Amino acid sequence: MLVKTYCAAVNGLDVTTVTIEVSVSRGVLYHLSGLADTAVKESRDRIVAALQNNGIKFPVADITVNMAPADLRKEGSSYDLPLAIGILAAIGKVKPDLLSEYMIVGELGLDGMIQPVKGALPISIRARKEKFKGLIVPKQNEREAAVVNNLDVYGMESIMDVVNFLNGEGDYEPTVVDTRREFYEHQSHFELDFADVRGQENVKRAMEVAAAGGHNMIMIGPPGSGKSMMAKRLPSILPPLSLAESLETTQVHSVAGKLGKNMSLISQRPFRSPHHTISQVALVGGGMNPQPGEISLAHNGVLFADELPEFNKSTLEMLRQPLEDRKITISRAKYTIEYPCSFMFVASMNPCPCGYYNDPTHHCVCTPGQIQRYMNKISGPLLDRIDIQIEITPVPFNDISRAAPGESSDVIRERVIKARHIQEERFRECKGVHCNAQMSERMIHQYAEPGEDGIEMLRMAMERLNLSARAYNRILKVARTIADLEASERVLPQHLAEAISYRNLDRSDWAERGGA
Repeated sequence: MLVKTYCAAVNGLDVTTVTIEVSVSRGVLYHLSGLADTAVKESRDRIVAALQNNGIKFPVADITVNMAPADLRKEGSSYDLPLAIGILAAIGKVKPDLLSEYMIVGELGLDGMIQPVKGALPISIRARKEKFKGLIVPKQNEREAAVVNNLDVYGMESIMDVVNFLNGEGDYEPTVVDTRREFYEHQSHFELDFADVRGQENVKRAMEVAAAGGHNMIMIGPPGSGKSMMAKRLPSILPPLSLAESLETTQVHSVAGKLGKNMSLISQRPFRSPHHTISQVALVGGGMNPQPGEISLAHNGVLFADELPEFNKSTLEMLRQPLEDRKITISRAKYTIEYPCSFMFVASMNPCPCGYYNDPTHHCVCTPGQIQRYMNKISGPLLDRIDIQIEITPVPFNDISRAAPGESSDVIRERVIKARHIQEERFRECKGVHCNAQMSERMIHQYAEPGEDGIEMLRMAMERLNLSARAYNRILKVARTIADLEASERVLPQHLAEAISYRNLDRSDWAERGGA
């Protein structure tokens, strides 16, 4: 008897429907075709044990299984359940009537319990697209898959549950998740708040500007000045995720297997902080079994690089293209995959090897040459993609001991959201541009061109501070964001003055200032 069951192969964020054909005839052999990897080939042993432990004898017959399309590589253990159901249907233990209406995924334990799989959300989206009536998934994945509407999602605990369901025995209800309610409920709940930060008003302001315009930023300061503390609070002032952004972000985390149990949609912007020993593959994605890297896991959120010069230089250079293109294409001999990676890049670093250059309370022991070499670990092209560069000094005792809390994240967030609304209206006609940081040169001239007095101020700043040419566009972008925060239609000189103050590292004499 020939039986067909349906499941899915996940390749990056692309999902392909896989048809499992099972044919049973007289004999004793088991044949599996369709470019299966080791995990899929081992499924036979898991299926045999799972059936035996649930009182079903594995058939003594010639079983031929084909996984179509046969030229697509099948990886992972999510094929266990559809294979087992296909074999049971071929020997008459499961009615084949409903098999064409449902997509089935799941890994089998030896006791017949169904283990969670990666990529349940993209699979669910594919099942709806292919007009399947429903999707059968492991119990732990049901809330994640149930995000997709117009699709019946059944979370099953064991293989016997699936057998009973397909035979029409027992009462099983599809999982229903009120996605929107849950999504909006958890949007504004943050554990970390800017109210906890004492002093550092200039840095808070720089972060507000960065959040309002989607600008990348770097913080330079001695140890203990609060760089990491403030970076971790940045997501609390970013605009809330839209449903479309959340769906995209959740898909990436689902494919990577990073979603927790019983999670549905990610409601807060991701914050990823990889260690400086991270490899190139772990950062950008790829590997033997392709996985999204840290830059894709930070999609629609923040990628924080603490102690930036300590990162491997070649690893840092990998960030250049993703920061510009906001997507990463990984091409290998066996596959080509594209992952989204539109993120805010935030970095922190000490100003010198000993950490105390420019610190009023500690003496720096580094020579100008050592400071320059330390700074040279970060290349010009990478710095070129960072709009805001801000110096941080340690907080004086009077500020630390002050009992009054600072401005809360909610208040700052309101201002950021208003500025983002202005930008959304401005770039409504421009596809792929949502904030000031994404402006092209033409847009800068169109929307951020200052008046004559502003141009004169820029000229003086460029000459006096020895700013590089690349700083010009960055200053105008940031000035445009500052103007948006004040709801100003034009870029005024005071906006430019503040933007110029955020270009510390571009000054040619930065390492020779001698604590100035």
